[in-house]
Amino acid sequence: MPVWRVREFRDDDLDQAIQIWEQSRVPAVGDSVFALAEVMAAARAGQPAVVAEVGDEMVGMAVAHIQGERAWILLVALGAQWRRRGIGSALLAELERRLRSTGVRRICALLPEDATGSAAFENSGYFRRTGLVYYELLEQLGPAQSSLLTELGGRLLPPGLWQSMAGMTREKDIIERRIVLPLANPDVAERYRVRPPKSVILFGPPGTGKTSFAKAVASRLGWPFVELFPSRLAATATGGLADSLREVFSELAELDEVLLFIDEVEEIAGTRSGTATSPAHGVTNELLKLIPAFRENYSRLMICATNSVRSLDSAFLRPGRFDYVIPVGPPDAVARNAIWRRYLGDAAESIDVDRLVHASAQFTPADIEHAARVGAQAAFEREILHRTGEPATIEDYLTAITHTRPTLTSETLTAFEQDQADYTRL
Repeated sequence: MPVWRVREFRDDDLDQAIQIWEQSRVPAVGDSVFALAEVMAAARAGQPAVVAEVGDEMVGMAVAHIQGERAWILLVALGAQWRRRGIGSALLAELERRLRSTGVRRICALLPEDATGSAAFENSGYFRRTGLVYYELLEQLGPAQSSLLTELGGRLLPPGLWQSMAGMTREKDIIERRIVLPLANPDVAERYRVRPPKSVILFGPPGTGKTSFAKAVASRLGWPFVELFPSRLAATATGGLADSLREVFSELAELDEVLLFIDEVEEIAGTRSGTATSPAHGVTNELLKLIPAFRENYSRLMICATNSVRSLDSAFLRPGRFDYVIPVGPPDAVARNAIWRRYLGDAAESIDVDRLVHASAQFTPADIEHAARVGAQAAFEREILHRTGEPATIEDYLTAITHTRPTLTSETLTAFEQDQADYTRL
């Protein structure tokens, strides 16, 4: 059996420590109470931290943080092949020795159920207290940044928007892999030389969910969401639209994290024509100059949406400015089924959803939401008049579909298919 030894953590252990942390994560039991960045910052700041190694290979790590006479164990992590060998108990023993020498009298730990290291704690005499609930409130913004976000018209979106995105599986998969995962896992991305995206374009017909996807990404990352409305910016501009753009981007630079969403971006990034001194030409030029500076900060993401990607200036679409150009198309039958079920709720169990899917062939998610609301309203009004207790019927929803004008037309779909061939970059 290989011989392992315990020693003090060194700064050059960081890369291996991150790998050990990754191996110790158990997705089924949830994330640790203390984030990786928090743990590594404590270790590098001189808080008690020890590692176990076999030869030159790190096989385990433990980190604590001292607060007066109490210490919190932030991490006990073990390599996947080195568990159940007593290494975790040895790490804890060495950590305890160091903590006691500083006057610590109470050593505490918070772990998800069945997390890596649980056995080491139980084998080392730690008392497991039941009946406790861990509460947490995350204040992501300080007062100054919160005030700035309010001035920009931004906000922190509620969690769970990503999970609530019904249907649109193709688009959701692409956005998940290309955008969300690299930004949510920066340490892993850096190890594999994957550069997280800084700016992307979503294009497709109106009503297909581009704004919803942008909000869902902000919700998933936990970043502030700021929406820039070109038309509103133009209406309030006093020194010209280009000056207003420059001012907004300057304020955005003061936020530590932000997802900037620009809808109908063709209004300020359309194909340049005419003289170089024309107002439209100047606004596009200004935006082109602002994007590189915005991209310099890791914790920022710009998502631009357009219904007409072909009308964007060619310089705006270059890879150096936008990492991906992603189509967001109309929902297929599977997606429409999921969207209908989302808006029908429990009523979907007693309604032939397939008939609604077939009848709404050219509907966008927004069209389906409208038809579902109209159908439910009809049943509601019938109940107010007659008090029969009858729920909404499939006829209510089919009638609503009949009276809903689809956003999409054959011409729109043909143009979108051509745009996908000409502009998609994944």
